[in-house]
Amino acid sequence: MKRRKNSNLHVVREPEDPTDKIIEEIMDELNSEDGVTEKEIQEELTRRKRKKQKKIGIVIAVIAIAAILVYLLINLQTYTKVRVSDTYVGEGAADNNYVQFLDGVLKYSKDGISYLNQSGKEKWNQSYQIKNPMIDVSDKSAAVADKEGNDILILQEDGLKGEVHTTMPIEKVSVSEQGIVSAILKNDTSMKVICYDTAGNVLVEHKTSLAGTGYPVDVALSANGEVMQVVYLYTQNGQMVSRLYYYNFGKAGKDEADHKVSGKNYKNTILASGFFMDADTSVAIGDDCMAIYSGKEVPKQSVKIKMDKEIKSVFHNEKYIGMILKNQGKGGYELRLYNKSGKVVLSKEFKGDYSHVKLCGNQVIMYDGKNCSIFMKNGIQKFKGRMDNNILEMFPVGGVNQYIVLSANGMEKVRLVK
Repeated sequence: MKRRKNSNLHVVREPEDPTDKIIEEIMDELNSEDGVTEKEIQEELTRRKRKKQKKIGIVIAVIAIAAILVYLLINLQTYTKVRVSDTYVGEGAADNNYVQFLDGVLKYSKDGISYLNQSGKEKWNQSYQIKNPMIDVSDKSAAVADKEGNDILILQEDGLKGEVHTTMPIEKVSVSEQGIVSAILKNDTSMKVICYDTAGNVLVEHKTSLAGTGYPVDVALSANGEVMQVVYLYTQNGQMVSRLYYYNFGKAGKDEADHKVSGKNYKNTILASGFFMDADTSVAIGDDCMAIYSGKEVPKQSVKIKMDKEIKSVFHNEKYIGMILKNQGKGGYELRLYNKSGKVVLSKEFKGDYSHVKLCGNQVIMYDGKNCSIFMKNGIQKFKGRMDNNILEMFPVGGVNQYIVLSANGMEKVRLVK
Protein backbone atom coordinates (compact mmCIF):
# COMPACT_ATOMS: atom_id res chain seq x y z
CA MET A 1 0.00 0.00 0.00
CA LYS A 2 1.44 3.31 -1.04
CA ARG A 3 1.73 5.84 1.74
CA ARG A 4 0.47 9.31 1.12
CA LYS A 5 2.95 12.04 1.84
CA ASN A 6 1.68 14.47 4.45
CA SER A 7 2.25 17.94 3.03
CA ASN A 8 1.62 19.52 6.45
CA LEU A 9 4.70 17.98 7.97
CA HIS A 10 7.85 20.06 8.13
CA VAL A 11 11.21 19.76 9.78
CA VAL A 12 11.58 21.78 12.98
CA ARG A 13 15.08 22.99 13.61
CA GLU A 14 16.08 24.10 17.05
CA PRO A 15 17.28 27.71 17.11
CA GLU A 16 21.00 28.04 17.11
CA ASP A 17 22.42 28.81 20.51
CA PRO A 18 24.40 32.12 20.28
CA THR A 19 26.84 30.76 22.85
CA ASP A 20 27.80 27.87 20.55
CA LYS A 21 28.68 30.32 17.80
CA ILE A 22 30.80 32.39 20.21
CA ILE A 23 32.62 29.25 21.37
CA GLU A 24 33.38 28.34 17.75
CA GLU A 25 34.83 31.83 17.20
CA ILE A 26 36.95 31.51 20.35
CA MET A 27 38.25 28.12 19.24
CA ASP A 28 39.22 29.56 15.86
CA GLU A 29 41.01 32.49 17.50
CA LEU A 30 42.78 30.33 20.07
CA ASN A 31 43.50 27.47 17.69
CA SER A 32 46.91 25.94 18.25
CA GLU A 33 48.71 22.68 17.63
CA ASP A 34 47.98 21.54 21.19
CA GLY A 35 44.25 22.37 20.87
CA VAL A 36 42.09 24.54 23.12
CA THR A 37 41.23 23.62 26.69
CA GLU A 38 37.84 24.13 28.28
CA LYS A 39 39.45 26.44 30.85
CA GLU A 40 40.78 28.72 28.10
CA ILE A 41 37.34 28.86 26.49
CA GLN A 42 35.70 29.83 29.81
CA GLU A 43 38.33 32.51 30.47
CA GLU A 44 37.76 34.00 27.02
CA LEU A 45 33.99 33.92 27.51
CA THR A 46 34.37 35.74 30.84
CA ARG A 47 36.69 38.32 29.24
CA ARG A 48 34.21 39.01 26.42
CA LYS A 49 31.32 39.21 28.87
CA ARG A 50 33.14 41.79 30.99
CA LYS A 51 34.05 43.78 27.89
CA LYS A 52 30.40 43.82 26.78
CA GLN A 53 29.22 44.84 30.27
CA LYS A 54 31.78 47.64 30.31
CA LYS A 55 30.48 48.98 26.97
CA ILE A 56 26.88 48.82 28.26
CA GLY A 57 27.94 50.59 31.45
CA ILE A 58 29.61 53.37 29.45
CA VAL A 59 26.47 53.84 27.31
CA ILE A 60 24.24 53.96 30.41
CA ALA A 61 26.58 56.47 32.08
CA VAL A 62 26.57 58.70 28.98
CA ILE A 63 22.76 58.61 28.84
CA ALA A 64 22.51 59.36 32.58
CA ILE A 65 24.94 62.30 32.30
CA ALA A 66 23.01 63.66 29.32
CA ALA A 67 19.72 63.34 31.24
CA ILE A 68 21.22 65.14 34.26
CA LEU A 69 22.55 67.94 32.05
CA VAL A 70 19.14 68.36 30.41
CA TYR A 71 17.47 68.38 33.84
CA LEU A 72 19.91 70.99 35.16
CA LEU A 73 19.51 73.07 32.01
CA ILE A 74 15.73 73.07 32.47
CA ASN A 75 15.54 73.48 36.24
CA LEU A 76 18.59 75.50 37.30
CA GLN A 77 17.64 78.67 35.49
CA THR A 78 15.02 81.37 35.85
CA TYR A 79 12.55 81.75 33.01
CA THR A 80 11.14 85.20 32.35
CA LYS A 81 8.53 84.67 29.62
CA VAL A 82 5.80 82.26 28.60
CA ARG A 83 4.73 80.94 25.22
CA VAL A 84 1.04 80.12 24.78
CA SER A 85 0.62 76.68 23.22
CA ASP A 86 -3.19 76.37 23.44
CA THR A 87 -6.05 78.77 24.15
CA TYR A 88 -9.55 77.81 25.26
CA VAL A 89 -11.90 80.79 25.17
CA GLY A 90 -14.10 81.05 28.24
CA GLU A 91 -17.78 81.85 28.34
CA GLY A 92 -19.91 83.41 31.05
CA ALA A 93 -19.79 86.27 33.48
CA ALA A 94 -16.74 88.43 34.12
CA ASP A 95 -16.96 87.67 37.85
CA ASN A 96 -16.05 83.99 37.42
CA ASN A 97 -13.62 82.48 39.91
CA TYR A 98 -11.51 79.34 39.42
CA VAL A 99 -10.01 76.72 41.69
CA GLN A 100 -8.00 73.63 40.81
CA PHE A 101 -9.97 70.42 41.40
CA LEU A 102 -8.93 66.83 40.60
CA ASP A 103 -7.45 66.90 37.06
CA GLY A 104 -9.32 70.02 36.03
CA VAL A 105 -10.81 73.29 37.26
CA LEU A 106 -13.98 74.41 39.01
CA LYS A 107 -15.39 77.64 37.58
CA TYR A 108 -17.87 79.31 39.90
CA SER A 109 -19.80 82.57 40.31
CA LYS A 110 -23.01 83.82 41.91
CA ASP A 111 -25.08 81.98 39.30
CA GLY A 112 -23.54 78.51 39.22
CA ILE A 113 -20.53 76.21 39.13
CA SER A 114 -19.04 74.01 36.40
CA TYR A 115 -16.19 71.52 36.06
CA LEU A 116 -13.74 71.97 33.18
CA ASN A 117 -11.08 69.56 31.99
CA GLN A 118 -7.56 70.71 31.01
CA SER A 119 -8.77 71.46 27.49
CA GLY A 120 -11.40 73.88 28.76
CA LYS A 121 -14.25 71.48 27.94
CA GLU A 122 -17.16 71.58 30.35
CA LYS A 123 -17.88 68.17 31.92
CA TRP A 124 -20.87 69.32 33.95
CA ASN A 125 -22.50 72.47 35.32
CA GLN A 126 -24.79 73.22 38.22
CA SER A 127 -26.84 76.38 38.45
CA TYR A 128 -27.74 78.11 41.73
CA GLN A 129 -28.30 81.55 43.20
CA ILE A 130 -25.64 82.34 45.83
CA LYS A 131 -24.95 85.94 46.79
CA ASN A 132 -21.45 85.46 48.23
CA PRO A 133 -19.94 82.12 47.14
CA MET A 134 -17.01 80.64 49.06
CA ILE A 135 -15.48 77.26 48.30
CA ASP A 136 -13.54 74.51 50.04
CA VAL A 137 -11.88 71.68 48.13
CA SER A 138 -10.56 68.29 49.25
CA ASP A 139 -9.02 65.55 47.12
CA LYS A 140 -12.34 64.13 45.92
CA SER A 141 -15.06 66.59 46.94
CA ALA A 142 -15.80 70.30 46.92
CA ALA A 143 -18.32 72.40 48.83
CA VAL A 144 -19.53 75.79 47.65
CA ALA A 145 -21.41 77.79 50.30
CA ASP A 146 -23.20 81.11 50.58
CA LYS A 147 -21.18 83.09 53.14
CA GLU A 148 -23.65 84.67 55.59
CA GLY A 149 -26.37 82.75 53.75
CA ASN A 150 -27.92 79.32 54.28
CA ASP A 151 -27.01 77.10 51.30
CA ILE A 152 -24.21 74.58 50.76
CA LEU A 153 -23.73 72.45 47.64
CA ILE A 154 -21.54 69.33 47.76
CA LEU A 155 -19.88 68.40 44.47
CA GLN A 156 -17.70 65.58 43.19
CA GLU A 157 -16.13 64.56 39.89
CA ASP A 158 -19.48 63.54 38.37
CA GLY A 159 -21.38 66.60 39.56
CA LEU A 160 -23.79 67.50 42.38
CA LYS A 161 -23.65 65.04 45.28
CA GLY A 162 -25.92 66.76 47.78
CA GLU A 163 -27.36 70.00 49.15
CA VAL A 164 -27.54 71.41 52.65
CA HIS A 165 -29.82 74.16 53.93
CA THR A 166 -28.75 75.62 57.28
CA THR A 167 -30.94 77.28 59.88
CA MET A 168 -28.33 79.96 60.66
CA PRO A 169 -25.95 82.05 58.51
CA ILE A 170 -22.78 80.25 57.37
CA GLU A 171 -19.42 81.62 58.54
CA LYS A 172 -16.95 78.84 57.59
CA VAL A 173 -17.16 75.53 55.75
CA SER A 174 -14.93 72.45 55.37
CA VAL A 175 -15.50 69.29 53.27
CA SER A 176 -14.04 65.79 53.57
CA GLU A 177 -13.19 63.46 50.68
CA GLN A 178 -16.50 61.61 51.13
CA GLY A 179 -18.47 64.84 51.00
CA ILE A 180 -19.21 65.23 54.71
CA VAL A 181 -19.38 68.95 55.49
CA SER A 182 -18.67 70.82 58.70
CA ALA A 183 -19.75 74.43 59.08
CA ILE A 184 -19.51 77.25 61.58
CA LEU A 185 -22.90 78.92 61.85
CA LYS A 186 -23.66 82.10 63.74
CA ASN A 187 -26.26 84.79 64.26
CA ASP A 188 -26.56 87.69 66.68
CA THR A 189 -27.32 85.48 69.66
CA SER A 190 -25.69 82.07 69.19
CA MET A 191 -23.02 80.05 67.39
CA LYS A 192 -22.88 76.40 66.29
CA VAL A 193 -20.47 73.94 64.72
CA ILE A 194 -22.43 71.37 62.73
CA CYS A 195 -21.55 68.38 60.53
CA TYR A 196 -23.83 67.30 57.68
CA ASP A 197 -23.85 64.30 55.39
CA THR A 198 -24.40 64.64 51.63
CA ALA A 199 -28.16 64.31 52.09
CA GLY A 200 -28.21 67.32 54.41
CA ASN A 201 -28.79 65.32 57.58
CA VAL A 202 -27.19 66.66 60.78
CA LEU A 203 -24.53 64.24 62.01
CA VAL A 204 -23.15 66.24 64.92
CA GLU A 205 -24.15 69.59 66.42
CA HIS A 206 -22.08 71.57 68.91
CA LYS A 207 -23.48 74.71 70.50
CA THR A 208 -20.78 77.15 71.48
CA SER A 209 -20.69 80.28 73.61
CA LEU A 210 -18.20 83.00 74.51
CA ALA A 211 -18.38 81.99 78.16
CA GLY A 212 -18.07 78.28 77.39
CA THR A 213 -15.85 76.87 74.64
CA GLY A 214 -15.24 80.28 73.12
CA TYR A 215 -15.79 81.81 69.70
CA PRO A 216 -15.22 79.33 66.82
CA VAL A 217 -12.94 80.87 64.19
CA ASP A 218 -12.05 77.88 61.98
CA VAL A 219 -13.06 74.29 61.35
CA ALA A 220 -11.43 71.44 59.42
CA LEU A 221 -12.31 67.80 58.70
CA SER A 222 -10.05 64.80 58.26
CA ALA A 223 -10.14 63.06 54.86
CA ASN A 224 -12.56 60.37 56.08
CA GLY A 225 -14.78 62.91 57.85
CA GLU A 226 -14.38 61.15 61.20
CA VAL A 227 -12.24 63.72 63.03
CA MET A 228 -13.06 67.43 63.26
CA GLN A 229 -10.63 70.15 64.31
CA VAL A 230 -12.07 73.40 65.70
CA VAL A 231 -10.16 76.56 66.62
CA TYR A 232 -11.74 78.73 69.34
CA LEU A 233 -10.89 82.14 70.80
CA TYR A 234 -11.61 82.68 74.48
CA THR A 235 -10.98 85.43 77.02
CA GLN A 236 -9.76 84.32 80.44
CA ASN A 237 -8.94 86.81 83.23
CA GLY A 238 -8.44 89.53 80.66
CA GLN A 239 -6.07 87.39 78.61
CA MET A 240 -6.68 86.10 75.09
CA VAL A 241 -6.62 82.29 74.98
CA SER A 242 -6.85 80.11 71.87
CA ARG A 243 -8.28 76.63 72.17
CA LEU A 244 -7.69 73.80 69.74
CA TYR A 245 -10.16 70.93 70.14
CA TYR A 246 -10.48 67.63 68.29
CA TYR A 247 -13.74 65.69 68.03
CA ASN A 248 -13.91 62.06 66.90
CA PHE A 249 -17.25 60.78 65.63
CA GLY A 250 -16.08 57.15 65.43
CA LYS A 251 -15.27 54.56 68.08
CA ALA A 252 -12.54 56.66 69.74
CA GLY A 253 -14.99 59.44 70.63
CA LYS A 254 -18.15 57.43 71.18
CA ASP A 255 -17.92 57.49 74.98
CA GLU A 256 -16.44 60.99 75.29
CA ALA A 257 -18.46 64.07 76.18
CA ASP A 258 -19.42 65.86 72.95
CA HIS A 259 -17.05 63.37 71.17
CA LYS A 260 -14.09 65.53 72.25
CA VAL A 261 -10.95 63.37 72.33
CA SER A 262 -8.18 65.97 72.80
CA GLY A 263 -7.60 69.68 73.24
CA LYS A 264 -5.08 72.28 74.27
CA ASN A 265 -5.08 75.93 75.34
CA TYR A 266 -2.63 78.50 73.95
CA LYS A 267 -2.37 81.59 76.16
CA ASN A 268 -1.63 85.00 74.65
CA THR A 269 -1.79 83.47 71.19
CA ILE A 270 -4.39 84.01 68.50
CA LEU A 271 -4.83 80.81 66.48
CA ALA A 272 -6.44 81.87 63.22
CA SER A 273 -6.60 78.72 61.08
CA GLY A 274 -6.21 74.95 61.08
CA PHE A 275 -6.08 72.14 58.52
CA PHE A 276 -5.35 68.46 57.96
CA MET A 277 -2.35 67.49 55.83
CA ASP A 278 -3.13 63.78 55.83
CA ALA A 279 -4.89 61.20 58.00
CA ASP A 280 -2.22 61.42 60.72
CA THR A 281 -1.08 65.05 60.57
CA SER A 282 -2.95 68.28 61.29
CA VAL A 283 -1.77 71.83 61.92
CA ALA A 284 -2.91 75.01 63.64
CA ILE A 285 -1.43 78.41 62.79
CA GLY A 286 -1.32 81.34 65.18
CA ASP A 287 -0.02 84.87 65.12
CA ASP A 288 3.22 83.81 66.81
CA CYS A 289 3.41 80.01 66.56
CA MET A 290 2.61 76.88 64.63
CA ALA A 291 1.45 73.66 66.28
CA ILE A 292 1.72 70.31 64.49
CA TYR A 293 -0.45 67.45 65.73
CA SER A 294 -0.02 63.73 65.11
CA GLY A 295 -2.57 60.95 65.52
CA LYS A 296 -5.29 59.54 63.32
CA GLU A 297 -7.98 59.06 65.99
CA VAL A 298 -6.73 61.10 68.97
CA PRO A 299 -4.45 63.89 67.71
CA LYS A 300 -1.77 65.11 70.13
CA GLN A 301 0.66 68.00 69.74
CA SER A 302 3.98 66.66 68.44
CA VAL A 303 5.82 69.95 67.96
CA LYS A 304 5.22 73.65 68.61
CA ILE A 305 7.27 76.17 66.66
CA LYS A 306 7.68 79.78 67.78
CA MET A 307 7.57 82.11 64.80
CA ASP A 308 10.35 84.70 64.62
CA LYS A 309 8.66 86.83 61.93
CA GLU A 310 5.19 88.11 61.16
CA ILE A 311 3.15 85.71 59.03
CA LYS A 312 1.69 87.20 55.86
CA SER A 313 0.11 84.05 54.40
CA VAL A 314 -0.05 80.29 54.94
CA PHE A 315 -0.52 77.48 52.44
CA HIS A 316 0.02 73.73 52.40
CA ASN A 317 -0.26 70.43 50.60
CA GLU A 318 0.05 66.83 51.80
CA LYS A 319 3.86 67.15 52.23
CA TYR A 320 4.73 70.69 53.28
CA ILE A 321 3.50 73.69 55.27
CA GLY A 322 4.38 76.93 53.53
CA MET A 323 4.54 80.49 54.86
CA ILE A 324 5.29 83.92 53.52
CA LEU A 325 6.99 85.85 56.33
CA LYS A 326 7.64 89.59 56.48
CA ASN A 327 11.26 90.72 56.80
CA GLN A 328 11.48 93.51 59.31
CA GLY A 329 13.75 96.47 58.54
CA LYS A 330 15.34 95.30 55.29
CA GLY A 331 11.99 94.77 53.57
CA GLY A 332 10.89 91.98 51.30
CA TYR A 333 9.70 88.55 52.35
CA GLU A 334 10.90 85.09 53.24
CA LEU A 335 9.42 81.98 51.67
CA ARG A 336 9.68 79.17 54.19
CA LEU A 337 8.65 75.52 53.90
CA TYR A 338 8.34 73.06 56.78
CA ASN A 339 7.92 69.31 56.55
CA LYS A 340 5.43 67.40 58.69
CA SER A 341 8.02 67.03 61.45
CA GLY A 342 8.42 70.81 61.73
CA LYS A 343 11.84 70.90 60.07
CA VAL A 344 12.61 73.83 57.74
CA VAL A 345 13.27 72.43 54.25
CA LEU A 346 13.36 75.77 52.40
CA SER A 347 14.14 79.36 53.37
CA LYS A 348 14.32 81.85 50.50
CA GLU A 349 14.11 85.62 50.52
CA PHE A 350 12.41 87.46 47.67
CA LYS A 351 10.98 90.82 46.65
CA GLY A 352 7.48 91.57 45.46
CA ASP A 353 3.93 91.27 46.79
CA TYR A 354 1.79 88.33 45.76
CA SER A 355 -1.79 87.99 46.98
CA HIS A 356 -2.11 84.33 45.93
CA VAL A 357 0.31 81.59 46.95
CA LYS A 358 -0.13 77.83 46.51
CA LEU A 359 1.86 74.60 46.72
CA CYS A 360 1.75 72.19 43.78
CA GLY A 361 3.99 69.22 44.49
CA ASN A 362 7.49 70.66 44.95
CA GLN A 363 6.60 74.03 43.42
CA VAL A 364 5.46 77.22 45.14
CA ILE A 365 3.40 79.31 42.72
CA MET A 366 2.80 82.98 43.60
CA TYR A 367 0.80 85.45 41.55
CA ASP A 368 -0.85 88.84 41.79
CA GLY A 369 -2.51 90.46 38.79
CA LYS A 370 -0.25 89.64 35.82
CA ASN A 371 2.88 89.15 37.93
CA CYS A 372 3.98 85.62 38.71
CA SER A 373 6.86 83.91 40.49
CA ILE A 374 7.59 80.18 40.88
CA PHE A 375 10.06 78.69 43.36
CA MET A 376 11.15 75.06 43.51
CA LYS A 377 11.59 73.27 46.84
CA ASN A 378 15.35 73.34 46.30
CA GLY A 379 15.27 77.17 46.35
CA ILE A 380 15.67 77.74 42.61
CA GLN A 381 13.44 80.50 41.29
CA LYS A 382 12.00 78.79 38.23
CA PHE A 383 10.02 81.75 36.89
CA LYS A 384 9.71 85.49 37.43
CA GLY A 385 7.71 87.43 34.89
CA ARG A 386 4.32 88.59 33.67
CA MET A 387 1.38 86.99 31.93
CA ASP A 388 -0.77 88.66 29.30
CA ASN A 389 -3.84 88.71 31.54
CA ASN A 390 -4.63 88.88 35.25
CA ILE A 391 -4.14 85.41 36.72
CA LEU A 392 -7.14 83.86 38.48
CA GLU A 393 -5.70 80.34 38.90
CA MET A 394 -2.54 78.54 37.82
CA PHE A 395 -1.11 75.05 38.20
CA PRO A 396 1.42 72.74 36.45
CA VAL A 397 0.38 70.02 34.00
CA GLY A 398 2.15 67.18 32.22
CA GLY A 399 5.06 68.17 30.02
CA VAL A 400 8.24 70.13 30.57
CA ASN A 401 7.57 73.57 32.10
CA GLN A 402 3.89 73.51 31.12
CA TYR A 403 1.11 75.18 33.11
CA ILE A 404 -2.61 75.89 32.93
CA VAL A 405 -3.39 79.59 33.46
CA LEU A 406 -6.94 80.83 34.03
CA SER A 407 -7.98 84.43 33.46
CA ALA A 408 -11.16 86.37 32.71
CA ASN A 409 -10.55 85.54 29.03
CA GLY A 410 -10.58 81.79 29.60
CA MET A 411 -7.97 79.06 29.86
CA GLU A 412 -4.48 78.94 28.37
CA LYS A 413 -1.81 76.26 28.33
CA VAL A 414 1.59 77.93 28.49
CA ARG A 415 5.24 76.90 28.51
CA LEU A 416 7.98 78.76 30.37
CA VAL A 417 10.66 80.16 28.03
CA LYS A 418 13.69 82.46 28.25
